[in-house]
Amino acid sequence: MTDETNNNAALLLGLGLDGKDGHRRITKGDNFCLVGGSEETHEKMTETAVKFNEKLSRRGKTLGELSRDEFTDMIREASGK
Repeated sequence: MTDETNNNAALLLGLGLDGKDGHRRITKGDNFCLVGGSEETHEKMTETAVKFNEKLSRRGKTLGELSRDEFTDMIREASGK
C-alpha cells in the first residue's frame, strides 16, 4: 500500500432511533450515511451532515484527516449546539 491509498477512510454515520411511522429513511452523501429516525430527526441529521461537509471542504481536508478535536468542533458548529 502507498500513502495515496485510502488509509484515512472515514464515514460519518447517523442513526436515528425515534422513527415510529414505518418509513425507512436512508440518505447517503459524500462522507456520510444516515439511517432511520423520524422525518424531523432525519431532516436534522441531513442538514448537519451537509453543513459539516461544507465546513470540511472549506478547510481543504478529508474526514479521515481530522483530529478528534477538529471533528468535535466542526460537528458541534454544524449541528448548532
